[in-house]
Amino acid sequence: MEDHRTDALATPLLKKSYILDTNVLIHDPNAVLNFEEHRVILPMTVLEELDKLKSGKSAVAADCRAAIRLIDQVLGTAEPEQVRQGVPIRRGPEGCRGTLSVLMQAATEDKQEYLSNELNDNKIINQLVVLQARDISSKVVLVTKDINMRLKARACGLAAEDYHTDQLVSDIRQISKGYLHYEASFWHQVSAVETQQRLGQTLHFLARQDLPAALYVNQFISDEEGFVARVREVDQEKVVLEDLPRERLLAARAWGLRPRNLHQAMALHLLQDPDVHLVSLTGPAGSGKTILALAAAIEMIVETKRYNKIIATRSTPPLAEELGFLPGTEEEKMDPWLGAISDNIEALHLNDESPSGSIDYVRSKANIQFKALNYIRGRSFQRAVILIDECQNLTPHQMKAIVTRAGEGSKVVCLGNLAQIDTPYLSPTSSGLTYMTERFKGFRHGGHMQLEGVPRSVLAEYAESHL
Repeated sequence: MEDHRTDALATPLLKKSYILDTNVLIHDPNAVLNFEEHRVILPMTVLEELDKLKSGKSAVAADCRAAIRLIDQVLGTAEPEQVRQGVPIRRGPEGCRGTLSVLMQAATEDKQEYLSNELNDNKIINQLVVLQARDISSKVVLVTKDINMRLKARACGLAAEDYHTDQLVSDIRQISKGYLHYEASFWHQVSAVETQQRLGQTLHFLARQDLPAALYVNQFISDEEGFVARVREVDQEKVVLEDLPRERLLAARAWGLRPRNLHQAMALHLLQDPDVHLVSLTGPAGSGKTILALAAAIEMIVETKRYNKIIATRSTPPLAEELGFLPGTEEEKMDPWLGAISDNIEALHLNDESPSGSIDYVRSKANIQFKALNYIRGRSFQRAVILIDECQNLTPHQMKAIVTRAGEGSKVVCLGNLAQIDTPYLSPTSSGLTYMTERFKGFRHGGHMQLEGVPRSVLAEYAESHL
């Protein structure tokens, strides 16, 4: 957003007042601290909405409570008049920069209503119209995740923008795929290479300047001539690649499942690596994200006994967050939302003599537990494979709350399709899955893979590309 001067000859810039909508505080409870030296204003309507939403065990209620606690901490023991004018925001050793204030409802005689006051969004916009008219030396900016509210605010002559603080990319095409593919031979661009054999591994040492700038640990490299490698080390001087024969990758198995293409093979390689503690898999519907993760998890629990259990969870639609209207235990309540896990367990045993017996055996032997996100906060899972489905519907704050549940010896697998976001205030660039993928680039114990193709069926592949 550009700064505007009050006059062509004036030197001071317009002061900015950022008004935060409720959905911004739910998206990031720490949002009030992220506007540097500017004035942050919370309409009383927003505080009332937070109060209505704070009760319960849902993720939204927890975020509301976190936002309310932070607001209370910033305002402290300030006098009522100071709360209206602006309380300095303390920022540790940096001192105080910016202020936080609460915007009360304007008096009736001063109020200029552009929109009907029946909706809370309209009440906020009407208040801001009055605020902007009263203080022309300050630029009032509405910050909201609601696109329609931004449109209404602009129609009323106000500045409005999305909350961008936790968006690490501006275009979905900037997100790393987890691999680099060369149309010709990869070795054509390499000036020199030193190859060593170490503990059954073939390692290639290359000069850093021979490879693209966007390169990080656990990324894969492939070319049309059959070369496949995984980046093991990257620094300013050199890059170390582990040579991975294509045939060996494609021949790998997990609980009887073989990868159908190279992207699945690279994903399975990450899933089965004990040194990779976090794996994120993205891709279109039917690309094999869930079945690959599930097969690898069962293999590592039943066969190699590297882990003790599978914790399966996913984001649920807003109406189901409380999970109170479904009968049964927590696992029975989550079963409708985690049907993909059950479906893929069945798919792994379709050819067995007794599929139902195999499914019951696997569910007990692999200790598969269905958990609701609402009840994961505060938990710590030891030596578990934590499968998080539908991650595209989580905010960055929620993603952090879940990933930090991983205890000693656990592995987290995040699955999602950024083209199927169901949460109204999220987009592919603001999704928690995108945020986590970008934040963990270069983490020695993390890996990401974007799966391509739709191996589920010929029909699914055609529908994905033509509908």
